Amino acid sequence: MTQPITPTPNASAETPPPSRRKFIQHGSVISAGVATTFASPRVLRGSEPAESKPEPIRLGLVGAGGRGSGAINDSLSINDNVKLVAVADLVPQKCENICKSLASRYADKFDVKPSEMHHGLDAYKRVLDNKDVDVVLFATPPGFRAPYVLDAVDAGKHVFAEKPTCVDPAGYRQCLEADKKARANQTAIVTGTQYRRQTNYVEAIKRIHEGEIGDIISGTARYCSNGIWYRQRKKGMSDAEYQLYNWMHFVWLSGDQIAEQAVHNIDTINWIMGGPPESAYGGGGRFTRPDDSEMWDNVAVDYVYPGNRVVSFMCRQIPDTKSDNSNVIYGTKGTCTILGGNSGASIQTRDGKTTWEMSGDIGAAYKQEHKDLIDSIRQGKPIVEFAETAASSLTAVLGRMAAYTGQAVTWDFVANESKLDLVPRDLDIKGPGAARGFAVPGKQELV
Repeated sequence: MTQPITPTPNASAETPPPSRRKFIQHGSVISAGVATTFASPRVLRGSEPAESKPEPIRLGLVGAGGRGSGAINDSLSINDNVKLVAVADLVPQKCENICKSLASRYADKFDVKPSEMHHGLDAYKRVLDNKDVDVVLFATPPGFRAPYVLDAVDAGKHVFAEKPTCVDPAGYRQCLEADKKARANQTAIVTGTQYRRQTNYVEAIKRIHEGEIGDIISGTARYCSNGIWYRQRKKGMSDAEYQLYNWMHFVWLSGDQIAEQAVHNIDTINWIMGGPPESAYGGGGRFTRPDDSEMWDNVAVDYVYPGNRVVSFMCRQIPDTKSDNSNVIYGTKGTCTILGGNSGASIQTRDGKTTWEMSGDIGAAYKQEHKDLIDSIRQGKPIVEFAETAASSLTAVLGRMAAYTGQAVTWDFVANESKLDLVPRDLDIKGPGAARGFAVPGKQELV
């Protein structure tokens, strides 16, 4: 791939490029500044015949693996009048497999011609080049997220971006640029932080913010599980091919487990606290990872939030250990416990009496983020939430940097001073990939 983090030239937030961006509306009016950039859709209004329907919103998928499959299935199942028209992946077989599955399941919402199944490192650019694509769903390895979304915003596309949105400070700054441009262009960016749309999370955090547990004193957050997948290198693979194939285990691609997986809990804590922490200090290590994996298998970080409120965070992937996916917030009047998945949330007084509880439905939350995205486009009020998710992603990076180096690290340093930039500028699929090796505290430099 040639300079993947370079945005499309001659694009600016003030003058978005021509594109097929349609707000499909139902009795509402597009603002004058937005309407001028759209082709004229056929709009269903009261005086029009019933068979006159607005054109469908057309989707493109970039990343046809497990998470990409989940995202596009959620979008197609929850939204009416949408069509998938383009797919891209590094591997052609993945494009073929997902198209075969979707064509049989969503016949009326599937319109991917063979010419719109793209593969290779630059395949995402072919989706962005397609003027018929309104919304692009990005589910590639996280290292590509920030530059790809920035390119999509420059191309005038609406975006769904999986988490995390960045794996280093350089990517974080690209996220902020993309967020700013999307707001100026009035193009949406919704992210895969499904807990922000899970009803028990929303209600629990609303109650915290309304003071039901009193002033927040401290908290704990845990994302501890038994392990994660690992893919053996295939014969004949270059280093670059292997790293992309086994992407979870290379920090430039995944950000390590604290960013790729545990960012959900970190995002929840930032949501509760009203923003990112001021500093982080942590540790961890590796005991069970394969020899060529860069991942640690446990990280523990103390995050200090404004007001000297400390959140003790831990993530772990070690076989035969106890799992724990939880967020516990301690207040002057009580405690709020928010559990991951479908496990629900509750509030207890300081003497242990439960005063509120609510079950969870993570499946509905996964779908709701896609409904909110499409609804916001149709209503002419595009949601842009990239900066918030980028802040949570950088909070994960902050914790990783503190643990990897053994240093106390501040938010100001990672957000404004750090030069860490892990994503290779020129990546040749047959080439060496990124430099490899796992971090050792005291030896790992804070950059």
